Amino acid sequence: MASIALLGTGLLGTAIGQRLLQRGHQLRVWNRTATNTATLVDAGATSIDQLKGATSGCDTVISVLRDGPCSSSVIAELADLGGATLIGMGTMGISESRALELQVQQQGGSYLEAPVLGSKPEALKGTLLVMAGGGEETFQKQQPLLADLSNQPRLMGPVGSGMASKLALNQLIASLTHGFSVALRLIQAADVPVEQFMEVLRPSAVYAPTYDKKLERMLSGHYSSPNFSTALLRKDLALFLRESSTLGVNAGGLESLLVLLEEGSGSDLDGLDYCALHQLTAAG
Repeated sequence: MASIALLGTGLLGTAIGQRLLQRGHQLRVWNRTATNTATLVDAGATSIDQLKGATSGCDTVISVLRDGPCSSSVIAELADLGGATLIGMGTMGISESRALELQVQQQGGSYLEAPVLGSKPEALKGTLLVMAGGGEETFQKQQPLLADLSNQPRLMGPVGSGMASKLALNQLIASLTHGFSVALRLIQAADVPVEQFMEVLRPSAVYAPTYDKKLERMLSGHYSSPNFSTALLRKDLALFLRESSTLGVNAGGLESLLVLLEEGSGSDLDGLDYCALHQLTAAG
C-alpha cells in the first residue's frame, strides 16, 4: 500500500481520505483549518502540522484544494518533493495546471492532474470519474491508486486535457441545471402539472438524469447538505469562460448565466447545493 499525503480535507477531500484509509493506505492529512482533519485523524490518518518537509517518504501527494492559486501556494510550502508524484484533483484552469506541472518538477516531483466528476457518495464507494492529464508513465505508476477511487480512471492526454474535460463537464452541469430551472418556472407559471411535464420529458432525447436528481430540491426549496456548492459552480463556470476565451472558443452565450450566478455571490446560496440557482430564476 502507498504512503500518501492529502492536502485539503473539505467535503470531497475528506471522502477521498476515508476511501484511501479503507483501502489500507498510510495517510497524512493537512488542511488550512486544522480542525477539518479531525474525521480522518480519528479514522487513522496522521495530521500534518507543518507543510515544509511534510511529504518526505511519501509516494504520492494528493491535493484537493479550491483553485489554482491556492494549490500553487500550498504546494510551494512543501519545498522538496523528493521524487513524489503530485496528483492535482482540485479543479483549476488549464493554464494553471500546466504551470503547476512546471512548479512540481522544479520542486523535485512529478505531476499528474486528475480532476474528478462526483463527490462524497462516489468517493466513498470508489466510483469517481477520474480524468487524468499527464505522461503515460506517470499515469501507469499511479493507476493502482487511482483505481481505488475510480472504476475506470482515464488518461485524457497531456497535462491540461484532464482539466479541460472537467471544466467542460462542469459547464454542462451549470447549463443543464439552469435550463431545467427555467423550464420548471415556465410550466408552473402556465399551470402545467410538473409530473405531467416530467412524464413527457423522461422518455425524450433531451432528458438528463440530473433533472430527476434535483427536482425534489427545486420544488421544495431545500438545498442544504450539498455535494457541490453554488459558489464552486460559479467559480468553475468563470474558469470555463476564461479558458474558452484564451483558446478562441466563443462561449459568450454563457456570460448571462455567470451574471445570474453572481447575483447570489456572498449570500446564503454560496454554501448551498448548486441547484439553489433555481432561487435566482424566480420572478423578481
